Amino acid sequence: MSGEPGPTSAAPSPGEVEPGSGVRIVVEYCEPCGFEATYLELASAVKEQYPGIEIESRLGGTGAFEIEINGQLVFSKLENGGFPYEKDLIEAIRRASNGEPLEKITNSRPPCTIL
Repeated sequence: MSGEPGPTSAAPSPGEVEPGSGVRIVVEYCEPCGFEATYLELASAVKEQYPGIEIESRLGGTGAFEIEINGQLVFSKLENGGFPYEKDLIEAIRRASNGEPLEKITNSRPPCTIL
């Protein structure tokens, strides 16, 4: 047996697994309401923190901006009346990628303010 290579580890070296891999996000939003820009902004911030994450967008009903992580609804504009803060969504993704239970995001920023 000497001279034969030993078993190799299937575990990737540090840095090989992209943060967020295995986490799937679906964002359903109302396009006629002008929410696509908010989706793109949020998706960009999430991808910056978690390059390996899978984000899918779907067109939703009037006023919708709903976010699911791994099939669980974590944010609903229809319930909260605003949009999620990036930091809250990033925290929910961190929890999902660590296998921790997800909680609904209840903080929201106003959709817009007309002065």
